[in-house]
Amino acid sequence: MNFKLSRLFLRNVLALGAGAFFIVLTSGFFALKQTTSLALPASVKPAAFEIGEELPGGKATSKKSFRNRNAFSHSSGNLSFEKELSFKIGNALFRKLWVSSPASTKSSDGLGPLFNARSCQRCHLKDGRGHTPEANWPQDDQVSMFLRLSVPPRSRKQKALLASGRAAVIDEPTYGDQLQDLAIQGHDGEGRMNIEYSPFPVTLGDGTVVELRKPQYSISNLKYGPLAKDVMISPRVTPPMIGLGLLEAISEKDILASVDNQDHDGDGISGRANWVWSRQENKLKLGRFGWKAGMPSLRQQSAAAFAGDIGLSTSLFPIPFGDCTSVQSFCRKAPHGENDGKPEVTDEMLDLVLFYTQNLAVPKRRNPKAPSVLKGKALFHKIGCASCHRPRYVTGKLAKNKHLEGQTIWPYTDLLLHDMGEGLADHRPEGKASGREWRTPPLWGVGLTKTVNGHEFLLHDGRARSVLEAILWHGGEAKQSTERFKQLSKQERDWLIEFVRSL
Repeated sequence: MNFKLSRLFLRNVLALGAGAFFIVLTSGFFALKQTTSLALPASVKPAAFEIGEELPGGKATSKKSFRNRNAFSHSSGNLSFEKELSFKIGNALFRKLWVSSPASTKSSDGLGPLFNARSCQRCHLKDGRGHTPEANWPQDDQVSMFLRLSVPPRSRKQKALLASGRAAVIDEPTYGDQLQDLAIQGHDGEGRMNIEYSPFPVTLGDGTVVELRKPQYSISNLKYGPLAKDVMISPRVTPPMIGLGLLEAISEKDILASVDNQDHDGDGISGRANWVWSRQENKLKLGRFGWKAGMPSLRQQSAAAFAGDIGLSTSLFPIPFGDCTSVQSFCRKAPHGENDGKPEVTDEMLDLVLFYTQNLAVPKRRNPKAPSVLKGKALFHKIGCASCHRPRYVTGKLAKNKHLEGQTIWPYTDLLLHDMGEGLADHRPEGKASGREWRTPPLWGVGLTKTVNGHEFLLHDGRARSVLEAILWHGGEAKQSTERFKQLSKQERDWLIEFVRSL
C-alpha cells in the first residue's frame, strides 16, 4: 500500500517502531510493509542520537549547565542583553507578595478578598512543579495544589453558553470556579481540601508488584454553606513554567496535524483539540495551556491565575474581587486596590510577567548520548509513547519574541486532549475536554523535578511518586502502551525511565 508523505503518517510509523514496519522511498511515495509483531526483541538496539536533541529548546535552551534548585529559573539562552532587564523585572513581579487593601504600597495592594497564594512563586515553587500536601489541614497548609469546581448546566441559557464556547464550565453557585482556602484579615477562606489515599497494587509481567496510591478528594470546613449536590471537583497541581514561550510559538497548523478525532488510522490514539474562548481576540482559539488545554494564550493564562489564585484584577479579568460569587456579599464589598480606573495588575505589569513566563528556559539534556538512554529512547518509540508525547517541532513566526522563532525544539507533547481512562478521570468537563481527557504534558525537564522541587510527584494531582508510577496510571488511549511497558524486563523498564529522566 502506498501513502503520501505526511506528518501524521510519520508520527504513526514512529509510534509503531522500527520492528513493526520497514519503509522504502520510491518516487516521492512510501511503500509500507508489515514485517513482525510489536513484540520486543530480546536485546534492544539503541536509537540514533539526533542532531540538536541535547538542546531541547534550540538556541533558547538555558546556557547554564549546572543542575541545582535554580535549574528552571534561567532566561532563554538567546535572549539579548537589553531584554534581560525585562526578564528580571518580570521575575520580581512573579515573586512579589501582594497585600490586602487599603495599604500604603499602592502598587502592591488588592490581594483577595479570597485567594490561594500571595504570589505566583508561592504556587510555582522555584518555577517548577507543585506538590501534594504531606497531610491534611491543619497539619499541612500547602499552597501549590487546589481544587477546581463546577456544576452541570441547569438551564437552556447555560447550555447555550457552553455550546458557544464563551464559557468552559458553569461555576459552582456558592464557591465559584476554584476553592480558595485563604482570605484577607477578618474573613474566612472558603474551605479545606482533604485527600485520602488507598493502595492500588499493579503487577508487572515479571511478577514485580508496584503499589500505586489512589486519591479520594473531599472538602471540609466549608464557611459559606453547602456545596451543590452535583458539584464536580478536579484537583490540580501547578505545572513547571519552563519552555512555555516555545510552546506558544508552535504553529496552530503543526498542532492540528496530529488531530485524529475518530482514530481513522487505527492506532488507538485519537488526539483532540480543545477550542476555548480568547478574551483578547473575542473568538474561539486553540487551547494549548493548562491540564485540559483550557487556555489559548499565556497572557490569558497569567491573567486568569492573578484573578483565581491571588484575587487580582487585570484588563482581561477586570473584576477586583476575583472569584467571589454573588452569595459571598462580604467579598464583593471588601476594599480593593484599583486606582484611577486601572486594574490592580496594570497592563505594564502583566506584560512583564508574561515576558518572564515566555522566557523561562528549558535546561540542557543530561547524558543524551549514553547507550542506556538511547536504548530507552528506542523503547519509548517502540511501545507507542511518542504517539502522544510528540518529540519535535520547529517554532513558527512571531510578532514579538523573535528570538524564539525557527527553533527546533523537543518538548515531547502534542498539546492535544487524550482519553486517559477511568483511573485518571476527574469527571469534570472543561470546554471541549471530557471528564476523562487530559492534555499531553510536555516531558522536557521532568528529570530535574526532584533537584528543583525536592520530589517527583507527577500527573495532574501529583498522585504518582515517580516516573514508573506515572506510566502505570496511563489508561484509555494509552492502555496498550502501558501494557507493553508492563511486559518489559526490569532492565528495559530502567532504560526507558532513564531516557525520560534525561529529558
